[in-house]
Amino acid sequence: MIAIMKTQKRFPPSNNVISMAWSDMISFEEIFKKTGLKESEVIKIMRKELSPNSFKNWRKRVSGRKAKHRKLNELRNDHSLL
Repeated sequence: MIAIMKTQKRFPPSNNVISMAWSDMISFEEIFKKTGLKESEVIKIMRKELSPNSFKNWRKRVSGRKAKHRKLNELRNDHSLL
């Protein structure tokens, strides 16, 4: 009998992803570089691992936050030089 293995994407330990996602200093782009996880995948992990209230608070905190999006953060830094 031949066993067929499904290819599964290997995620880093979720506690590392969670701590990076909570950090104000680490953007989603940096999380992607370190783990290969897209922002949507980080959100799925956070939804799965956090309590509903904690997830809701985290989403409010990071939604639109310039520090979590490197490109937006770079734009802010360019304008701060004026």
